[in-house]
Parts: sequence; structure tokens; C-alpha cells
Amino acid sequence: MASQTTQLAAQVGVQLASTKDLHPTQQWLTAFMSTQKTTTPIPALTQTASFRLLSSDITTSLLANASQCLPLDIHNVEIKERRLQGPVVLQLLGIEDMSKSRWEQIEAIEALERGEGTKGREIIRVTNTEEADDSGVNVNKGGGPHKLSLQDSRGTRVFGIELQEVRGVGLGMSIGCKLVLKNAAVARGVVLMEPANTTILGGKIDAWHKAWKANRKAELKAAIEASEGSTR
Repeated sequence: MASQTTQLAAQVGVQLASTKDLHPTQQWLTAFMSTQKTTTPIPALTQTASFRLLSSDITTSLLANASQCLPLDIHNVEIKERRLQGPVVLQLLGIEDMSKSRWEQIEAIEALERGEGTKGREIIRVTNTEEADDSGVNVNKGGGPHKLSLQDSRGTRVFGIELQEVRGVGLGMSIGCKLVLKNAAVARGVVLMEPANTTILGGKIDAWHKAWKANRKAELKAAIEASEGSTR
């Protein structure tokens, strides 16, 4: 039984790597397989494992090999430009629409909390399937470029900025969402994101998402109050 479970774990690991660029640790795979039936088909096991990985903190669930992580000197502003060959899996820690004022960002967050999105100037109700990409990521289209706070499996953090609109990127993204970078340019410590080098996998870490929404609104309101106070 143990041998069969080990073999199944290895097969699931191979499938996750080849289809999603996800490389879970052996410890994570072993724990996952302990909750599954060995009679479950590999495709079903892989799908379940993928869902759980996308909902996990990758600093504890994915391997932290150098080839799958950001360079340790990623923040070196002396390096004018370099390429991340990847694939590098990152998780979203925060996002900002650089085209919106602070008040507009607060309004956008509150609209999403009410389940509303926008279509042009019209406010619409967004269902679970509307405005969703193939990864099941619900986003608030429009606006941008967006600035993302990202983290790799080693815990290294970096900012990413859209050079071009990337499918699945928007204020409606869930915190903890996973994305993959391949052959992305890094200019003075900032990742330059575009459709050719960025793929959104999806996922969400509920506790992080709730905390970010609450903290983000508070931060924006505090910044507005500080700005208004300085002009009096």
C-alpha cells in the first residue's frame, strides 16, 4: 500500500509540474495522498491536488529550488534589465490600479464587496461565472495598468507592473492567487508583466483576502485624510 501511494504521489507530482508548473514538496504530496483513495484516477487526483495547491501558501507547499524562484538579488537596482527564464510561480499579496485615485480604489473595492462590477459606465451585478477567465478568476475589467505585490516559494517579494493588459489581472483578483512568469523582463527590481510572459493560474487564500481588503481600505482612507490635513 505504501509503495502504491508513493507511486501515485510521484505521478501526481509529474502531472502538476507538466500542466501547471507547480512543483509541490514531497512532504506536501505525502500529506495530500494520505487523504485520498488509491483507487482514484490520476486525472482526478491531479485536479484535486491543483485546487488545494492554488489555495495554499506556496512558501510551505512548493519547492524552493533556485530555478523555480526569483533571484536572491532581484531588488538590485544596479541591474538595469535581466530575464527570468522561469517558470516561476508567484502568489499575489496585493494589487493596485495605478489609473485610479484613492477614492476610486475604495469605491472599486466596495463595489466588489457588493458583488458589482462595471461594463463601461454601467454598474452590473457580477455572477460567479461572469467576467471570469479560463482559470475561474473573477476580475474587475478596465483601468490599469496594475501594480502587483508578489511572492515566490522562497518568500522573496517583488513588485510587478503591467506593460500590457494581462488576462485575469484586475482589482477583483483574489489575494493568494497564483501566477506563472516565463521569460519575463525585470527592470531595476520590478517585473514587467505582459500576456506573453504571465499566466494566471487562479486560487485564493481566504484569510489573506479578507485581511487585505480591510487593511487596504483603511490605508487608502488614512492616506486621503493625511493628504487633506496637509492642505489645510
